[in-house]
Amino acid sequence: QVQLAESGGGVVQAGGSLRLSCAASGATFLNMGWFRRAPGKERELVAQIRTIRASTDYTDSVKGRFTISRDNAKNTLYLQMNSLKPEDTAVYYCAATSGVSTVYIYWGQGTQVIVSS
Repeated sequence: QVQLAESGGGVVQAGGSLRLSCAASGATFLNMGWFRRAPGKERELVAQIRTIRASTDYTDSVKGRFTISRDNAKNTLYLQMNSLKPEDTAVYYCAATSGVSTVYIYWGQGTQVIVSS
């Protein structure tokens, strides 16, 4: 059974930092990523990291501020978020693909991030 368990969300002032963690188990994942859903908005891919060469992608609004990383030995995914802005307020979800596809099919429960101005 695949499990993705996020932690690390919370309330932070603008300009502050948070690090999200996602403990993964139960399968081999080709790609892993962080998505977010802000109030009244569609879910968006924030960042993803591939197994192949550990290449990464970021949505434009977080480039230079967020860093995604993956510790394969611990089966844990991270998202370091710096210089947080109120518009980063959202529920953040850890997600993963299967071992042979780039489609995200596994999802965590989500962790709330609130950035106060």
